[in-house]
Amino acid sequence: MKTKAKKSAKFMLFTILIFLTFFISYINQIPSSINVTKDVNYIKLTKSNIIKLTTSDIDLVSSQNKNSVKGYVKLFGLVPIKEVTINFNKDRKVYAGGHSIGVKLYTEGVLVVGFSDIETNSGKKQSPAVVSNVQIGDMIVEINGKRIKYIKDLSEEISKSNGNALNLKLKRRDKYIDTTINPVLNKNNQYKLGMWVRDSTSGIGTLTFVDPKLKKFAALGHPINDIDTGQLLTVREGSIYKAKVIDITKGEKGKPGELRGAFSEDDEIGNLTKNTLCGIYGSIKNLNDFVKSNSKEYTIASQNEIKEGPAKILVEVDDDVKEYNINIEKINKQSSPNSKSMVIRIIDKNLIEKTGGIVQGMSGSPIIQDDKLVGAVTHVFVNRPDMGYAIFAEWMYNELDDGF
Repeated sequence: MKTKAKKSAKFMLFTILIFLTFFISYINQIPSSINVTKDVNYIKLTKSNIIKLTTSDIDLVSSQNKNSVKGYVKLFGLVPIKEVTINFNKDRKVYAGGHSIGVKLYTEGVLVVGFSDIETNSGKKQSPAVVSNVQIGDMIVEINGKRIKYIKDLSEEISKSNGNALNLKLKRRDKYIDTTINPVLNKNNQYKLGMWVRDSTSGIGTLTFVDPKLKKFAALGHPINDIDTGQLLTVREGSIYKAKVIDITKGEKGKPGELRGAFSEDDEIGNLTKNTLCGIYGSIKNLNDFVKSNSKEYTIASQNEIKEGPAKILVEVDDDVKEYNINIEKINKQSSPNSKSMVIRIIDKNLIEKTGGIVQGMSGSPIIQDDKLVGAVTHVFVNRPDMGYAIFAEWMYNELDDGF
């Protein structure tokens, strides 16, 4: 009898642990903050969890000029399990993009991307940067108290050092670190620190949307990371430009394709000010560069308004932005921004014929469903070029206007 009782107790404990694991996972699916429009009367959070808002709640928020209210998700409609902030967005109408853009970004300082030993007249010497505990991913922001913005600034300070020690201020993640480094004279009589550096990056991407009231843009749907370190690049200054697609490499299984584009610095259309997990942002110079006679305004959809099924993608692969058919295969409910909000599949034969599916350079391409902007393309599946990930448009919009 005791053995049976022990087995029953173990089974019950195991069942309780399984239930608790499932329950915690279930709660984690529920976002802590939700953006809705004023005409929404209920919010579906998961397949069986709904927060209901009455008309009086909405009127109260409006009359008191408040942006949000707090509500509770209740288990079986009785037991409060999580507090949720419901944000009533005043106006989330934007012009959808789809245009190819050139992007140029200058970093906050000079980024360290690698090290090298130095060839001297007496043989190889270890990199002074390594000796001074400089790390890959560090940003050099000052030398001897002088602000370093460009590689040429760094080169000038090293050249005039005459081999004397230099005081470096480094930004390492979110902290600033001071170190001293001794330049070494190489066999060509040049002083070197034994490191590879970068102060800018450029490429081609896709504009997602423009807010005509704020005169701001959002693009890419994912951050610009350094190609060598994988580090998110902090923006000191930057620009976006009109770009033209000049060639297309079709995507194949195991080999991502690419939109190859060209742009001129004479065709600047906006200033780049932010590089975030949700994409790049900035101000536009002239709304007419983006808004044409056939341009259309779309409301930003909340993630709870999106459904699996048919949708459209806006892409520029010829000389103009066109709509192509896609399918939203899966929606991942999220409580915080992530570039893998949805799984999408290209089903338009014309686009597949031109590109093979999703290719590099299409990041940021807006996705339209039920006449709302629901998301933007972010990644391609390497072994399924017709499929990839997309980010929720509301995540991108929330980064656009910090004042909301």
